[in-house]
Amino acid sequence: MTLELVVPGRGSPVSSASPPYQGHRYPVEVIAHCVWLYHRFPLSFREVEELMLERGVLVSHETVRRRCAKFGQIHATGLRRRRPRPGDTWHLDEVFIKINGEWRYLWRAVDADGTVLDILVQNRRDKTTARRFFRRLLKTTPAVPRVIVTDNPRSHGAAHRQVMPFVEHRSHKGPNHRAENSHQPTRQRERAMKGFRSVGATQRFLAAFSGISPHFRPRHHLTTAPGYRAEMTIRFAIWNQITRAAGRPAEA
Repeated sequence: MTLELVVPGRGSPVSSASPPYQGHRYPVEVIAHCVWLYHRFPLSFREVEELMLERGVLVSHETVRRRCAKFGQIHATGLRRRRPRPGDTWHLDEVFIKINGEWRYLWRAVDADGTVLDILVQNRRDKTTARRFFRRLLKTTPAVPRVIVTDNPRSHGAAHRQVMPFVEHRSHKGPNHRAENSHQPTRQRERAMKGFRSVGATQRFLAAFSGISPHFRPRHHLTTAPGYRAEMTIRFAIWNQITRAAGRPAEA
């Protein structure tokens, strides 16, 4: 990612910025770079602060936290709108996560390519929660699946019959590898953050994280090095369009 870092004077607005950026002290490029660092790599806010300092930008970890909270979901939503249409086979799974010392369920849906369609943090794994997640999926995803694959709880079948009776449902006792593999980046981030603090904050962070992080994780093992670099160049260009952060290359 190229970045020309210019630290404005205290209180100066962002020039030529879109409405979400207006009134902020730092340029669009700086805000977008902080959001990218925090959601792409397992970094703390203080580590992002340190990396920005190395680039010549004086920004506190609290400012990084506020900007990531405000713009993370905005940028993730923009990326989701630019994604290709999801495949017609969706995989659903839930996993335990600990929030403030208590166990909660993280519901996740991915398509056959592993693209995260949506996530939902809930207290239970019952029919009501499954129905809520199914309805949320249909509302937020611009497609209808041909097949839904889940594990074997009865709650999934009951919710499916109420919300998606027109969709084929495949359930089994074995592992749902496609969905389970998609939990791994979340597990890595959970360890780096030393756990989550609240249900609301966890939902907001994971919603942004699941939209931003996978965008910069193409399947490297399926392509050549030149092909991977070309793909990443395209993805950075999309990110710059989404964040309105396209600028001139930073000087060495």
